[in-house]
Amino acid sequence: MKEQIKELYVQHLTHSLAVRINKATDYDRYKAMALSIRDLMIDKWLSTKESHDNTNPKFVYYISLEYLIGRTMGNALINLDIYNDVKQAAKELGFELEDIREQEVDAGLGNGGLGRLAACFLDSMATLDLPAVGYGIRYDYGIFKQVFENGYQTEKPDNWLRLGNPWEICRPESSVVVRFYGRTEQCHDSNNPSKRHWVDTQEIQALPYDTPIPGYKTNNVNTLRLWSAKSSEGFNLDKFNQGDYVNASINDSLIENISKVLYPNDNNFEGKELRLKQQYFLVSATLQDIIRHHKARGNDMKEFHAKSAIQLNDTHPALTVPELMRILIDEEDMDWDTAWEITRKSCAYTNHTLMVEALEKWSVGLFGHLLPRHLEIIYEINHRFMRFVANRHPGDGDRMRRMSIIDEEGEKSIRMAYLSIVGTTHINGVAGLHTELLKNGLFKDFYEYYPENFVNVTNGITPRRWLKKSNPLLSELITKNIGEGWAKNLDELKKFEKYATNKTVIKEFRKIKQANKQVLADYILEHNGVKVNIDSIFDVQVKRLHEYKRQLLNIIHAIALYLDIKDNPKGDFTPRTIMFGAKAAPGYYAAKQIIKLINNVGDVINNDHEVGDKLKVVFLENYRISLAEKIIPATDLSEQISLAGTEASGTGNMKFALNGALTIGTMDGANVEISEAVGMDNIFIFGMNVDEAHELKARGYNPHEHMSPRYRRVLDLIRSNFFSPEEEGVFDSILASLDYDNYMLAADFESYYETQQKVADLYTNHPDEWTKKTIINVANMGWFSSDRTISEYAEKIWDVKPVPVK
Repeated sequence: MKEQIKELYVQHLTHSLAVRINKATDYDRYKAMALSIRDLMIDKWLSTKESHDNTNPKFVYYISLEYLIGRTMGNALINLDIYNDVKQAAKELGFELEDIREQEVDAGLGNGGLGRLAACFLDSMATLDLPAVGYGIRYDYGIFKQVFENGYQTEKPDNWLRLGNPWEICRPESSVVVRFYGRTEQCHDSNNPSKRHWVDTQEIQALPYDTPIPGYKTNNVNTLRLWSAKSSEGFNLDKFNQGDYVNASINDSLIENISKVLYPNDNNFEGKELRLKQQYFLVSATLQDIIRHHKARGNDMKEFHAKSAIQLNDTHPALTVPELMRILIDEEDMDWDTAWEITRKSCAYTNHTLMVEALEKWSVGLFGHLLPRHLEIIYEINHRFMRFVANRHPGDGDRMRRMSIIDEEGEKSIRMAYLSIVGTTHINGVAGLHTELLKNGLFKDFYEYYPENFVNVTNGITPRRWLKKSNPLLSELITKNIGEGWAKNLDELKKFEKYATNKTVIKEFRKIKQANKQVLADYILEHNGVKVNIDSIFDVQVKRLHEYKRQLLNIIHAIALYLDIKDNPKGDFTPRTIMFGAKAAPGYYAAKQIIKLINNVGDVINNDHEVGDKLKVVFLENYRISLAEKIIPATDLSEQISLAGTEASGTGNMKFALNGALTIGTMDGANVEISEAVGMDNIFIFGMNVDEAHELKARGYNPHEHMSPRYRRVLDLIRSNFFSPEEEGVFDSILASLDYDNYMLAADFESYYETQQKVADLYTNHPDEWTKKTIINVANMGWFSSDRTISEYAEKIWDVKPVPVK
C-alpha cells in the first residue's frame, strides 16, 4: 500500500497539478496526497454503487441545509485504515504528513451542532453499510471567519473554496432545473382534479458535486451530494452586444447567490427570501435526483415509499412535503390520497430545538410569491387536516387554531414544524428529556393526535473523528489495554472501566492529558499571546454563542473567582484557565456583547500580576472543527450549563466525556443520559431541573430576589466600568437584560459557584480520584456513539437494512 500511495502521489503532483517535485509547496503536497487518497476511495465507491444497483435496496436520503464536516484527510485515512502507510510514504517522499494536513481548510458547510451531527451521521451510515446519500448545498462561503477587534467580534468572509476542493467530483451531466415564481393554472388535459400547471417560472440550474464518504474498515463508500446554483440562461449576449456589460451577467449573479453563502443563524429564525430560496433549491434538486435514481433502478413510483426513507434534518427541508406532493400529483398524475400516503410514508422529521424563536414561520405573502403552487398544496393539506381535527374534537375551535399549519394571528404565516409533523409518519426528538418536552409541551396537541408517530433517538458522535483521530494518544492507551474493536463498537469501552483504579493506567492517562494540554497551551500562546498554566484546570465552554447556553453565567463566575483572589491574594487557590470558543450570529447584538465582555474581562485578569497564573480567561478566536480537535482532548472540565429545558441534546457534552473531561452541567438535554451512564458521582450537576425552572417562572420569577451578595458584587463591578474604563456604559445592555434574566442566571448562580468549588477541591486535593472519574466517563460513553443512533433510526424510523459491499 505504501508504494502504491507514493506512486499515486508523484503521478498527481506531476500530471494532475503540473508541479515539479522539487518545487512543490506544502499545499501542492496536500492536494496531491488528497487526490491520491481519493483514488483509493473511488474503487470502493464504484463497487458500492454497483452493489446497490444489483440489490436495489431501500435507501436513506438525509437532507440537511448544513454539514459541518471539518477537514477530510485525517478522517479518510482512519476510515480507510491507511494512516500509518500514508504517514510512512510521506516521510519517504521527504515531508511530514501532519504538516500537509494543516494545509486543509475546514469545509464551510455548517453552523454548529445540527451540521456537526449530520456529519457524524454520514460517517456512521457508511460504517454500518447502510445504502444512504446525504444531500446539501455547496456554499461558496462558510458561516464567516471570526476575528476580534478591540474585543468585539468582526466577521470576515470564509472563502473556503478559494483554492479548490480536491475531495469533490463535479457531475454536470446530473444537473437538474429548479423553478421559482410564476403562477398556476388549471389542467384541461387531465381528469385529475388536484392537478395544476405551474407556468411562467424562473429556471435555475442545480449543479451537483459529489464527495465520497468512506465507512470505517468496510468496503462501503457512500455519497454526499451538494448542489450549486447556476443560471440556466447563461450570459446575455444581446445585452452585451448592446453595450450593457453590467446587466449582461447581473441576472446570473443574482441566481448564483442562492448557493453563495451559508446563513449564520442557527437558533433564531429570520424570514429572508434568500433563505427560503435555498431551502426550496435544496429540496427540489434533491427530490428530482432521488426520483431519477428510483426510476433508473426499475422501480414504480407507487412503490416510492418502499424504496425511499427521506429524513428531514430539522424544518429547513420541510418543503420536501409539498414538493413531493406536487411531483406526484402534477407530474406523475396521482390522485391526492395516493400521493399523500406515499409522501407521509416516505418522510420523517427530526426536531432540534425547544426554542420558540428558532421555529420557522414563513409569511404567506412571501411564500406565495416565490412558490405559488406549493402554497396551494399547503392550504389543501391544512384544510384536510383541520377537517380530521374537527371530526375528532367537534366544536373545539381553540384546538384547531393551535394546530393549524397556517397561523392566522398577525401576519398570516406557515408553521413549518407543523407541516413537518403532519406530512411525515415519524417525528423524533434528539434526547430523552427533549422528546418528553416535545410531547408534553411544544407539540402536545400533535402528540395527543399522533402518539405513535413520536419517537426518541438520542444523538451520538462518531468515535473515529472524536477519539481515534482527535486524540491518538488516548486511543493508543485504550487499544493497548482492551484491543481495537472499540472504534467500530464503542460499547467495548466498558472494558476500560476496570483500569479506573490501576495506578499505571492512571499515570499514563494523566500524562496523555498533560501532553494534550501542552499542545493547546502552545496554540493559545501563539494565537492569543497568553501563557497558560498546564497544571491549571482547563475549564472549557465551546459552542455557538446564545443566551440560553449561558456563557454569561460562566464569565460571571470567572469574575467571582477573580474577586476571591483579589480579596486574598496569598490564599490557596486551584489554578484555572477558563476558555471560550463561540461564534455569534452577526445580527445577534446580545450575543456579541457577551463576547465583548468575555474579552474585556480576560484582558483585565490576564494582565493582573497579582493574579498571575492562578486564573486566566481566554477566548479562542474562530472556533471550528479543526480547533475543536485540539481543544477537546485537552479539556479537564466541560461546561454544559444551559438553563434546564432549553438545550435539545448537545453533542459537545459527549465529545468531552469521551476524551476524559468531567462535566459540570444542568439536568438538560443529553446531560441527563450522560449522568445516568456515568453515575451521579462522576458528573457535577447543579441548578434547577426542568420542573423547578418552570415552577419558578410560573410563580413569577423576579431575579432581584435571587441575587446573592457575591452575584450582586460581580454585577456592580461590571456596572462600575472596571472592565471597560475607556468605553463607559458599554455593558449596560447586558446588565439591563439581567433585570429580566430570561435564562435565570441569578437563580442558578450560587449552586453553580458552590459546585465549581467542589470541582476545584477534587482536582487539587484528590488527583487520583479525579482521574478515576475521567476514566469512568470514557468507559461509559459507548451508548453515545452515532453508530448506535443510526442503528436506532434504521430500525425505528427508516426500516433500512445494511448492504455489505464485497
